[in-house]
Amino acid sequence: MVQSSKPARAAALPPGKPLKRSFFDRSVHEVAPDLIGATFLVDGVGGVIVEVEAYHHTEPAAHSFRGPTARNRVMFGPAGFTYVYRSYGIHWCVNFVCEEEGSASAVLIRALQPTHGIPVMRRRRSLHDERALCSGPGKLCEALGITIKHSELPLDRPPIALHARIGKADIVSGVRIGITKAAELPWRYGLKGSKFLSKPFPAG
Repeated sequence: MVQSSKPARAAALPPGKPLKRSFFDRSVHEVAPDLIGATFLVDGVGGVIVEVEAYHHTEPAAHSFRGPTARNRVMFGPAGFTYVYRSYGIHWCVNFVCEEEGSASAVLIRALQPTHGIPVMRRRRSLHDERALCSGPGKLCEALGITIKHSELPLDRPPIALHARIGKADIVSGVRIGITKAAELPWRYGLKGSKFLSKPFPAG
Protein backbone atom coordinates (compact mmCIF):
# COMPACT_ATOMS: atom_id res chain seq x y z
CA MET A 1 0.00 0.00 0.00
CA VAL A 2 1.48 3.36 -1.03
CA GLN A 3 1.32 6.11 1.53
CA SER A 4 -0.73 9.16 0.71
CA SER A 5 1.19 12.21 -0.48
CA LYS A 6 -0.64 14.08 2.27
CA PRO A 7 0.82 12.52 5.42
CA ALA A 8 -1.55 11.27 8.06
CA ARG A 9 -0.66 11.57 11.72
CA ALA A 10 1.86 8.78 12.01
CA ALA A 11 1.22 8.43 15.74
CA ALA A 12 -2.00 6.62 14.83
CA LEU A 13 0.10 3.73 13.50
CA PRO A 14 2.27 1.49 15.68
CA PRO A 15 5.95 1.47 14.74
CA GLY A 16 7.17 -1.40 12.58
CA LYS A 17 9.70 -4.02 13.55
CA PRO A 18 12.92 -2.85 15.23
CA LEU A 19 15.80 -2.17 12.86
CA LYS A 20 19.03 -4.00 13.61
CA ARG A 21 22.54 -2.80 12.86
CA SER A 22 22.65 -5.24 9.94
CA PHE A 23 20.04 -3.05 8.19
CA PHE A 24 22.78 -0.45 7.68
CA ASP A 25 25.44 -2.89 6.43
CA ARG A 26 24.74 -2.21 2.74
CA SER A 27 24.94 0.60 0.22
CA VAL A 28 24.19 4.03 1.68
CA HIS A 29 22.09 4.61 -1.44
CA GLU A 30 19.81 1.73 -0.44
CA VAL A 31 19.65 2.61 3.23
CA ALA A 32 18.84 6.31 2.76
CA PRO A 33 15.50 5.92 0.92
CA ASP A 34 14.60 2.90 3.06
CA LEU A 35 14.79 5.13 6.16
CA ILE A 36 11.96 7.34 4.89
CA GLY A 37 8.94 6.38 6.98
CA ALA A 38 10.98 4.69 9.71
CA THR A 39 10.46 5.80 13.32
CA PHE A 40 13.47 7.27 15.15
CA LEU A 41 13.31 7.72 18.93
CA VAL A 42 15.82 8.83 21.56
CA ASP A 43 14.68 8.04 25.11
CA GLY A 44 11.17 7.64 23.70
CA VAL A 45 11.08 11.04 22.00
CA GLY A 46 11.04 11.38 18.22
CA GLY A 47 9.00 10.64 15.15
CA VAL A 48 8.85 9.43 11.57
CA ILE A 49 11.82 10.16 9.34
CA VAL A 50 10.64 12.25 6.37
CA GLU A 51 13.94 13.56 4.96
CA VAL A 52 17.53 12.30 4.75
CA GLU A 53 20.74 12.80 2.77
CA ALA A 54 23.30 10.20 1.73
CA TYR A 55 27.05 10.83 1.97
CA HIS A 56 29.67 8.52 0.45
CA HIS A 57 33.39 8.61 1.17
CA THR A 58 34.24 8.98 -2.52
CA GLU A 59 32.68 12.46 -2.83
CA PRO A 60 34.09 15.66 -1.31
CA ALA A 61 30.97 16.67 0.62
CA ALA A 62 31.45 13.67 2.93
CA HIS A 63 33.30 14.31 6.19
CA SER A 64 35.23 11.10 5.54
CA PHE A 65 36.54 12.18 2.12
CA ARG A 66 39.99 13.17 3.40
CA GLY A 67 40.38 10.23 5.74
CA PRO A 68 39.81 9.45 9.41
CA THR A 69 40.09 12.06 12.17
CA ALA A 70 39.23 12.08 15.85
CA ARG A 71 35.83 13.54 14.96
CA ASN A 72 34.79 11.22 12.14
CA ARG A 73 36.48 7.98 13.22
CA VAL A 74 33.15 6.25 13.85
CA MET A 75 32.36 6.57 10.12
CA PHE A 76 35.25 4.21 9.39
CA GLY A 77 33.97 1.56 11.78
CA PRO A 78 31.16 -0.96 11.37
CA ALA A 79 27.69 0.02 10.20
CA GLY A 80 24.81 0.76 12.55
CA PHE A 81 26.29 3.46 14.78
CA THR A 82 25.61 7.17 15.20
CA TYR A 83 27.92 9.93 14.04
CA VAL A 84 27.09 13.26 15.69
CA TYR A 85 28.89 16.48 14.85
CA ARG A 86 28.35 20.19 15.40
CA SER A 87 27.53 22.21 12.30
CA TYR A 88 29.08 25.68 12.05
CA GLY A 89 29.80 25.48 15.77
CA ILE A 90 26.10 25.87 16.57
CA HIS A 91 23.83 22.90 15.81
CA TRP A 92 24.27 19.18 16.40
CA CYS A 93 23.55 16.87 13.46
CA VAL A 94 23.01 13.11 13.64
CA ASN A 95 24.06 10.57 11.00
CA PHE A 96 23.70 6.80 10.72
CA VAL A 97 26.88 5.00 9.61
CA CYS A 98 26.38 2.61 6.69
CA GLU A 99 28.23 0.03 4.57
CA GLU A 100 31.10 -2.27 5.46
CA GLU A 101 33.80 -1.26 7.91
CA GLY A 102 36.19 1.19 6.28
CA SER A 103 33.66 2.53 3.77
CA ALA A 104 32.98 5.62 5.90
CA SER A 105 29.55 6.40 4.43
CA ALA A 106 26.55 7.72 6.34
CA VAL A 107 23.00 9.04 6.17
CA LEU A 108 22.26 12.48 7.62
CA ILE A 109 18.82 12.65 9.26
CA ARG A 110 17.35 15.96 8.08
CA ALA A 111 13.72 16.01 9.26
CA LEU A 112 11.12 14.12 11.27
CA GLN A 113 7.37 14.20 11.61
CA PRO A 114 6.97 14.43 15.42
CA THR A 115 4.92 11.59 16.89
CA HIS A 116 6.33 10.73 20.33
CA GLY A 117 7.07 13.08 23.22
CA ILE A 118 5.76 16.20 21.49
CA PRO A 119 5.37 18.17 24.76
CA VAL A 120 9.04 17.46 25.53
CA MET A 121 10.06 18.65 22.05
CA ARG A 122 8.05 21.84 22.44
CA ARG A 123 9.75 22.58 25.72
CA ARG A 124 13.22 21.93 24.33
CA ARG A 125 12.58 23.98 21.19
CA SER A 126 10.56 26.74 22.91
CA LEU A 127 7.89 26.68 20.21
CA HIS A 128 4.50 25.10 19.59
CA ASP A 129 4.16 24.48 15.83
CA GLU A 130 4.68 20.75 15.22
CA ARG A 131 5.82 21.39 11.66
CA ALA A 132 8.78 23.42 12.92
CA LEU A 133 9.90 21.15 15.75
CA CYS A 134 12.05 18.79 13.66
CA SER A 135 12.17 20.43 10.21
CA GLY A 136 15.95 20.48 9.92
CA PRO A 137 18.94 18.47 11.18
CA GLY A 138 19.80 20.92 13.96
CA LYS A 139 16.18 21.38 14.97
CA LEU A 140 15.52 17.66 15.33
CA CYS A 141 18.66 17.15 17.40
CA GLU A 142 17.56 19.91 19.77
CA ALA A 143 14.03 18.45 19.94
CA LEU A 144 15.32 14.93 20.67
CA GLY A 145 18.05 16.13 23.05
CA ILE A 146 20.85 14.79 20.83
CA THR A 147 24.38 16.04 21.62
CA ILE A 148 27.93 14.78 21.18
CA LYS A 149 27.31 12.27 23.98
CA HIS A 150 25.04 10.42 21.54
CA SER A 151 27.84 9.91 19.00
CA GLU A 152 29.25 6.42 18.40
CA LEU A 153 26.17 4.74 19.92
CA PRO A 154 24.64 1.57 18.45
CA LEU A 155 21.39 2.20 16.61
CA ASP A 156 19.66 -0.90 17.98
CA ARG A 157 20.11 -0.30 21.71
CA PRO A 158 18.76 2.24 24.22
CA PRO A 159 18.60 5.18 24.38
CA ILE A 160 18.02 4.87 20.61
CA ALA A 161 15.14 2.97 19.03
CA LEU A 162 14.55 2.61 15.29
CA HIS A 163 11.52 0.93 13.78
CA ALA A 164 10.95 0.06 10.13
CA ARG A 165 8.23 1.82 8.19
CA ILE A 166 4.97 0.02 7.61
CA GLY A 167 4.20 -0.48 3.92
CA LYS A 168 5.68 1.53 1.09
CA ALA A 169 6.47 5.23 0.99
CA ASP A 170 6.09 7.70 -1.88
CA ILE A 171 9.68 8.96 -2.02
CA VAL A 172 11.11 11.89 -3.93
CA SER A 173 14.76 12.80 -4.43
CA GLY A 174 16.82 15.86 -5.24
CA VAL A 175 20.11 17.62 -4.63
CA ARG A 176 21.44 18.01 -1.10
CA ILE A 177 21.11 21.23 0.87
CA GLY A 178 23.74 23.66 2.14
CA ILE A 179 26.81 22.19 0.48
CA THR A 180 29.14 23.57 -2.19
CA LYS A 181 30.99 20.39 -3.17
CA ALA A 182 29.32 17.57 -5.12
CA ALA A 183 26.22 19.75 -4.95
CA GLU A 184 24.83 18.27 -8.15
CA LEU A 185 24.36 14.76 -6.73
CA PRO A 186 20.66 13.89 -6.19
CA TRP A 187 21.25 12.19 -2.84
CA ARG A 188 18.54 13.89 -0.78
CA TYR A 189 15.41 11.79 -0.19
CA GLY A 190 12.06 12.74 1.28
CA LEU A 191 8.47 11.73 1.82
CA LYS A 192 6.45 13.24 -1.00
CA GLY A 193 4.00 15.91 0.14
CA SER A 194 5.20 15.95 3.75
CA LYS A 195 4.63 19.21 5.63
CA PHE A 196 7.55 18.43 7.93
CA LEU A 197 10.46 18.73 5.48
CA SER A 198 13.31 21.18 6.04
CA LYS A 199 12.73 22.47 2.51
CA PRO A 200 10.21 21.41 -0.17
CA PHE A 201 11.41 19.38 -3.10
CA PRO A 202 11.01 21.00 -6.54
CA ALA A 203 7.74 20.13 -8.24
CA GLY A 204 7.95 17.47 -10.88
